[in-house]
Amino acid sequence: MTLALVLPSSVIGTAAPAPTPIAVSEVRVNARGAADGSHLVSAADGAGRMLDLDVYSAAMDSVITVKVLRAPDGSIPTPVLYLLNGANGGLDASSWFDQTDIADFFADTQISLVIPMGGRASYFTDWRTDDPVLGRQRWATFLTSELPVIIDSAIRGNGSNAIGGISMAATSVFQLALAAPGLYRAIGSYSGCARTSDPVGHAFVSAVVARWAGNAVNMWGPPGDPEWNATDPYLHADQLRGTAIYVSAGTGVPGALDTLDGPGIAGDTAKLQAQLTTGVVIEALSARCAVALRDRLAALRIPATFNLRPVGTHSWGYWQQDLHDSWPLFEHALH
Repeated sequence: MTLALVLPSSVIGTAAPAPTPIAVSEVRVNARGAADGSHLVSAADGAGRMLDLDVYSAAMDSVITVKVLRAPDGSIPTPVLYLLNGANGGLDASSWFDQTDIADFFADTQISLVIPMGGRASYFTDWRTDDPVLGRQRWATFLTSELPVIIDSAIRGNGSNAIGGISMAATSVFQLALAAPGLYRAIGSYSGCARTSDPVGHAFVSAVVARWAGNAVNMWGPPGDPEWNATDPYLHADQLRGTAIYVSAGTGVPGALDTLDGPGIAGDTAKLQAQLTTGVVIEALSARCAVALRDRLAALRIPATFNLRPVGTHSWGYWQQDLHDSWPLFEHALH
């Protein structure tokens, strides 16, 4: 007589189901609105783990598109890394999900990435007056009071956040951290300028806003207005104590990524020319700002990581590497 021994699957080692991202249907059901009435309008699957959200902002009375890279396992409450685009707000395919390898780099990492679209020339701050061209800008309210509530409920954020930004947004990440103490455990500032109220900083900010026909007077008032000092991260750097900080900048000297076959260039001579002219000047100014902030934080005895590269222009190839390099600091702070 032959006896068959049947073992439970747990004994014979049957593989557990592979983790899956949170389903879009769950996102729609789970999302809660913010106290001011901001809410999720729609959610749709994008490529891979990407999720396309439309979020109504009561502060701006408009619908904002938000791109989300969902964490691999949607059943686990997860940290959130907010990534802000540059001065054109991510339009014209100049955004983190268009220009970098975030989907591959974070493929096996249990974190959700949130990329708001829009905010061209806004500095992601709350403007005191609606601008005739740029309209109503209340990005600080949206990013600190409205969006986090919706994101955490919709995709199971666990309340542990970090934020990174390039160029214009490399200033904004500091301002947002100061505006909402404790919201972000870590800040990544890539090729920006934290000092905004001195003559050089004021000129730099005004030029960025004017590039898209906006008027910085509608943001923080005329030169000398107290609000320029009130929103200057350099002047209020002491309030950043306890936050993990990563700052990077090149010198503007062209490097290995500033070639026709470099990231984002794809043989386009016009793009390369812009990178080697405007991109050189802006990055050189960013380097000057980074050194000043380094010295300021050192004087305050506030720990920070500075990656001041000997080469590099104001361009996506370097920012992708900056994100890679700063991730260990973010990861440590988020867990």
